[in-house]
Amino acid sequence: MSVPSTGEAFSKFIEHLKLAQEDAATLYHLHTDTDRKSKLMGQGWFVISEALKLMIHNATSLATKGRLN
Repeated sequence: MSVPSTGEAFSKFIEHLKLAQEDAATLYHLHTDTDRKSKLMGQGWFVISEALKLMIHNATSLATKGRLN
């Protein structure tokens, strides 16, 4: 059993965030093609997608620069 490295853990963490962001963006697009109630839900998925993008940016900044922007 190997001990995980910081780089491996960070890489895995960012990959999961990117997958979640892409899925949230897909859900946004799928909901915007339907009725008004679904469009509102789509906007919610858009906000989540954008929040995940910001989280990816902040995590990368923290890991590379040691601080948040």
